[in-house]
Amino acid sequence: MIYQISVFLENRAGQLAEVTGLLAENNVNLRAISIAETTDYGVLRVIVDDAERASSILLGQGNVMSMTPVSVVEVPDRPAGLADVLEILSEKEIDIEYMYSILGNGGEKAYMVFRASDEAKFEAAIKGAGLALATKADLGLK
Repeated sequence: MIYQISVFLENRAGQLAEVTGLLAENNVNLRAISIAETTDYGVLRVIVDDAERASSILLGQGNVMSMTPVSVVEVPDRPAGLADVLEILSEKEIDIEYMYSILGNGGEKAYMVFRASDEAKFEAAIKGAGLALATKADLGLK
């Protein structure tokens, strides 16, 4: 299972640098990053090489965070590759809460992180279309 860490950030200068610096100081490798913002706070979503260790470090420094399982899909690395995947999900009426890209572990493959309203239905649609869900090894995760 691949886990995403969500860290709730104050809307102030330097907050993002503090969190990413803390991970860097502890040799945690960021594989994907996404930031969502509201007027009151931000949500930093990351996938790192060692989610358990990163969570312990972040919690130890008083950060408010959560870990969430996500699905990572190998997307054809060609024009319309992502559009084709999204069309499959649309046909199956699967709502996507959010998505963002992630680095693979070398090679010529493209990967997208998805959080869907119905993860089981999402994974069945992806597999039914002959697409692959990424493994931790594909992404360089522990």
